[in-house]
Amino acid sequence: MSDPQATSRTAGTLGGRKGIALLVLCAQLFLDSMDVSLMGVALPELKDDLGLSAEQLQWIISGYAVAYGGFLLLGGRAADLFGRRRMFFWGTAVFAVASLAGGFVSDGTLLIISRVIKGVAAAFIAPAALSIIMTTFKEGPERNRAVGIFSLTGASGYAAGLVLSGVLTQLNWRLTFFVPFVIAALVLAAVRYAISPDPLRTGERPGFDAFGALTATGGVLLLVFAVTRAPEVGWGSATTVLSLVTSVALLVAFVIIQSRRAEPLVQLSIFRSRTVSTANIVGLAWACATIGWQFVALLYLQQVLDYNALGAGAAIVPMAAAILITVNFTPRLINRFGLRVPAVAGLLLQGLGILLFLRADESSDYVTVLLPALILHGIGNGLSFPSFNIAGVSGVADEQQGLATSLIQSALQLGGGLGVAVAAAVLATGGDEDGLASYHRAFLAVGIFSLAGALAAGLGLGPAGKPDPDGADAPEAPDAADAADAPKGATGGPAAAPDGSDPAVLEREGA
Repeated sequence: MSDPQATSRTAGTLGGRKGIALLVLCAQLFLDSMDVSLMGVALPELKDDLGLSAEQLQWIISGYAVAYGGFLLLGGRAADLFGRRRMFFWGTAVFAVASLAGGFVSDGTLLIISRVIKGVAAAFIAPAALSIIMTTFKEGPERNRAVGIFSLTGASGYAAGLVLSGVLTQLNWRLTFFVPFVIAALVLAAVRYAISPDPLRTGERPGFDAFGALTATGGVLLLVFAVTRAPEVGWGSATTVLSLVTSVALLVAFVIIQSRRAEPLVQLSIFRSRTVSTANIVGLAWACATIGWQFVALLYLQQVLDYNALGAGAAIVPMAAAILITVNFTPRLINRFGLRVPAVAGLLLQGLGILLFLRADESSDYVTVLLPALILHGIGNGLSFPSFNIAGVSGVADEQQGLATSLIQSALQLGGGLGVAVAAAVLATGGDEDGLASYHRAFLAVGIFSLAGALAAGLGLGPAGKPDPDGADAPEAPDAADAADAPKGATGGPAAAPDGSDPAVLEREGA
């Protein structure tokens, strides 16, 4: 929770510039979210122009997502310790420089490095931006509206990236790096005017768990690396086995570090709530399915059906429209049935939409074969996403709301990176000569993630209003529904709704 005096001081300093501050913060969140999906349509062009391997292609997506998710908790801690505007400013500066550099390089490894650096920068930007909103806008309707706009911006950014990627790639794939640079540069120029300076800190700074963040991120990166390399070098090879063993060791070390530190990056006690733990598992599975599907589907549209970049981006528009329409009805369903029913139904529909791509062949008709699958996928997204996001902050104390929201975001980003790695590994298993069969296996693999998420939601997400087995009360159905009016997108923003309900307010009001 924010300090009331700090809130008052910040709000007073900004005065009439609050709207500009929100615009600047939302512009950067839009950019962070857009960058997750922006590269999807550009992958075939990158492959042809730079001669990239399938492994390098998946790391262009996974590198950003894994770095974003792995450093997100550390980014939130850094904002609290070193200043929110400072972290937002320097994070945006690094993001801009990495975008510009990525647009000029012609080497696959350097391109991946630029994407990883952008992911790390985004991990420091997002929590700083949300914290600035929470301390700039007065608690109540004003803050609720601001958080609602911020959340909707994240959703819009992801959808816009899918479409804009086609437009920019049709002109030149390098624009997918240069355009984000221009937007980030404009945000950077406005930061000092729009956002108040950080208050001076007195006294000793709390601990900074950099080692915890590095072990967690290193463990996940090695896991993704092992899954990606295994089809080429073999699951029993020294490279694969060593990577997997080291990954497990680093993740175990992370848990040990968190359990022993006085000021851990993650308070492990938060996972005693079955609802919170399940929500993070579901979010991980949801992202594995969604982002993994995106990777495979966009390659299929361009490499098998010979869609151009613009056509591939436009083909995804109905799915984005289905998401936006469905989230407007989801609150009513949560209000009536609680969180479990829409979460399970949504994940099942999403999985069905993905598995319907098993019908696709070398000459699939868009209207009769692809469109129904896209619409079902979108409806499933719109049903499930608000449900597990609200579950992820249910029954959590005020002082842990920021941690709970960051955990969900981390699960989504890491799930996206892992899903792309699995999809790429399955695609590579059969080789180029396997053609359509490899795509079918990849669609099946990511579809299974969605079905696994549905199973987890059915077992672990109790009906709204029922006590959590570990003592934390789940949200009452009406409040949960209010919170779900407009969830964030697949990659950005807090777990809040379009009506502007923010997790901390919902918790105090009984959600």
